Amino acid sequence: MQFRRVGRAGRGRAAASVVVGALLLAGCGSHGADDAAAPKEPVPDIACAEGGQVRGSGSTAQQNAMSRWMQQYQLACPEVQLVYNPLGSGAGVAQFQRGASAFGGTDEALSPEDVEGTREVCSGGQAIDLPMVGGPIAIGYNVPGVTGLVLDAPTLARIFDSRITRWNDPSIQRLNPGKKLPDLAVVPFHRTDDSGTTQNLNAYLKGAAPTRWPYPAGKKWQARGGESASGSDEVSSTVIRTDGAIGYFELSFAVKRKIDTVRIATGAAEPVAPSTTSASVGIAEAKIAGTGKDLTLRFDYETSAEGAYPIVLVTYEIVCDTGNRADTLPALKSFLTYTASEEGQEQLHSIHYAPLPDSVATEVREVVSSLS
Repeated sequence: MQFRRVGRAGRGRAAASVVVGALLLAGCGSHGADDAAAPKEPVPDIACAEGGQVRGSGSTAQQNAMSRWMQQYQLACPEVQLVYNPLGSGAGVAQFQRGASAFGGTDEALSPEDVEGTREVCSGGQAIDLPMVGGPIAIGYNVPGVTGLVLDAPTLARIFDSRITRWNDPSIQRLNPGKKLPDLAVVPFHRTDDSGTTQNLNAYLKGAAPTRWPYPAGKKWQARGGESASGSDEVSSTVIRTDGAIGYFELSFAVKRKIDTVRIATGAAEPVAPSTTSASVGIAEAKIAGTGKDLTLRFDYETSAEGAYPIVLVTYEIVCDTGNRADTLPALKSFLTYTASEEGQEQLHSIHYAPLPDSVATEVREVVSSLS
């Protein structure tokens, strides 16, 4: 496999394109005096492939992370064309299975049936899950006059199952001593569409409050009552317009719209707020449950580790352990090596994603280097 390393002082020769959904970014080759006068971004230190095209598709949750990574990779490796189509996790798996992409992105690890469906495209090998980017799922609320709200898993389960109906309910007051909670109706919002965000919230409630949450840890919402909206964008925008509302969405939506978020009482000394740092601590509490080169994570939803936020979404990149296409393998390995690198992971804090803990990122880099 041919790699060339491009340091911060150099750039590649030819222009190329990075496509993320409908976004097209021109290459970074020389364009004359105007380009020379523009400020230059530092060039990442990347072992570039000599060329090729890498197509990926899937999770919308990692769309902004992919955009940032591809832009940075482009600075050093313009001979490689990168395309990522954010179609959703299910579509990403399906496209990978039929050979339409070099990697897929999914917010839920592959099922055994999914893996069997990749035997042909992997030429006798099989697909594996590589965790690449994390993010806290924030519980956002709109209760006039109330900030710094604390809830725990059993209380959240009863709220989202429409069994707590007023904000001054004694179980909420118990977790928030000294706060004046209004006699206001609770309006829980959930996703109408099947989503990895829903799946991860379901998994948390089922794992941390099993007697309160009888529903499966799936992508479809099955709890009783409440209101609904499609996608995190609509859920968050509806919460901000509705007094008494509570909903769930990726942290970036809460930051963008300045929505108050719940601190989770986990049994640690202090309730934990959602942040990129607390989500990384939560990921560090997970264990690798996959076999062979598969790095599926199993989360400890009952963790009481200090500073560990327990409701975390992790997006996996799906690749073949062996049998990857020869024409895309060098570029695929080069790109994924960068995304899992210290420099690639450090990019994530500024766009409200959680970097992988070093222990997990190291494992990912080792597996990427062994792909064939």
